[in-house]
Amino acid sequence: MCIDPSEKAQHHRRRGLITSRSRLYSNIVKRSPRIDRILACLLAWEGTEELVAVDADSQKETESNFKIESILFDLDDTLYPLSSGIAAACRKNIEEFMVEKLGIDKSLVPELCSQLYKTHGTTMAGLRVAGYQFSFDDFHNFAHGRLPYDILQPDRELQKILLNLPQRKYIFTNADRNHALKVLSRLGIKDCFDGIISFETIMEHPEFAPHTSSEGEHGNGVLEDVNSQVICKPSSEAMRRAINIAQVEPSRTLYCDDSARNIAAGKEAGFHTVLVGNTIKTEGADYAVDSIHEVTQILNFLNSYSVNE
Repeated sequence: MCIDPSEKAQHHRRRGLITSRSRLYSNIVKRSPRIDRILACLLAWEGTEELVAVDADSQKETESNFKIESILFDLDDTLYPLSSGIAAACRKNIEEFMVEKLGIDKSLVPELCSQLYKTHGTTMAGLRVAGYQFSFDDFHNFAHGRLPYDILQPDRELQKILLNLPQRKYIFTNADRNHALKVLSRLGIKDCFDGIISFETIMEHPEFAPHTSSEGEHGNGVLEDVNSQVICKPSSEAMRRAINIAQVEPSRTLYCDDSARNIAAGKEAGFHTVLVGNTIKTEGADYAVDSIHEVTQILNFLNSYSVNE
């Protein structure tokens, strides 16, 4: 088949672009059979109108599936690095709470703390399941009230990134709202989000959007009940409630978290997932990035990926 020089040059440019995007896609995200078929058609393209028509249809399908409208961000060790020391300080406070407030033998606390965290999502959730009675407020005040928040410094780069993102943005954390507000304030990004889905939100207002509940209100008495069980990530119920609270469509939502098990749960819930703080993808992770600052690159890829450029 003859192709004039201008068409041939365009053909080679197209092949180069698609080959480059194919490599990028392979490195970042698990390829689906549908995408493989699309790429195969494009790489085999010889300028026929028939394949161009297939390409156009595939573009519409791809753009529809990849359009991201909302983003859920975990808080601790996601919006700032684990190396900050906040997590270590929090762990120390929780262990002291177990000794001083619950009377658990100090020698047993480190192993028990880890076991409960791994088994139940948070140590607090595990303690409740184990039968310990305590106020949620007392626990949070002890665990977070003495944290060295001054370690955290304003992140102007992250602030700029968040303000420039057109998507709806929510914090989704197992921590209490007061802790979330302190962290966001220290990072200088408190006003960059549409809402905060916190411990209180998940526990008390599972079916309502964040703006319908008053700050600090205890709507149904769950937080005052010392026998209440904790609902938290990575449980499917926590994911379900977050989806309802933020009123997002999982297939059009990006979920960023530093926890591999939370990422797996997020994927199971239908989110596009980003593992933060680790460049090696774990189960359920569509992407793995060293820093949350790389989220823009992922969004640009998802929202602009077109097989007919």
